[in-house]
Amino acid sequence: DRRTPEGEFYVARKLPHSKYHKALLISYPNKEDAQRGLESKLITKTQYNSINSAIDKCQTPPQNTILGNYIELHGMGGGPGHSDWTWGCVALNNGDMDELYDFSSKGCGTKIIIQK
Repeated sequence: DRRTPEGEFYVARKLPHSKYHKALLISYPNKEDAQRGLESKLITKTQYNSINSAIDKCQTPPQNTILGNYIELHGMGGGPGHSDWTWGCVALNNGDMDELYDFSSKGCGTKIIIQK
């Protein structure tokens, strides 16, 4: 749906050579997303279990479900004409991304909360 997911996540992967400068892959889908997906019959029980297992281990959840995938905080944001091009990711200017990237750690050590 090209919308940024809301909820609590962690840094699942750090991508130093992203085509969008640098990127942090977030742990989307999370357990709440998996529960809604299972209840809506969008994902299977096996997919649900795989997502929950990855989250329990602070690993990257499966990125191949209909719930969505590859949601990142990444660079190359800001400036004119850059308002709605990310397909659900969050784009920061490169300087801010550099700072966030250096501060962040992979796994459950860096919590990311996305809300309205």
